[in-house]
Amino acid sequence: MNIKYLYKNISINDTQRDYIEKRLSSLKKIVENILETNVEIEKDKKGKYRIEVMIKTPRDLFRAEDITESVEGSIDIVVEELRTQISRKKDKIWTKIIRGARSVKKRICIDRDARF
Repeated sequence: MNIKYLYKNISINDTQRDYIEKRLSSLKKIVENILETNVEIEKDKKGKYRIEVMIKTPRDLFRAEDITESVEGSIDIVVEELRTQISRKKDKIWTKIIRGARSVKKRICIDRDARF
């Protein structure tokens, strides 16, 4: 997975970076073709962390952002939000496929003289 990091007013240690990569790798199982993943981490003056994650696929762009007091808490919430966005998109596609199949079935006319 191609992950780009952008840090503002903060430095991240290896354990936090490994945690972020581990949590984002779970999304790789759901999304087939991830082109790029951007992770932006910022610490404000109050000591809160803002994490923004953008996942680019060939057709879609998924983005989530959260502000909490820990990096791990923020990344957990962001990953769950991305997971819901991805599942909604997949459900939307499957609904269109099923609706199209239903309309085709309604239009099919079977001959009364056919023998089954």
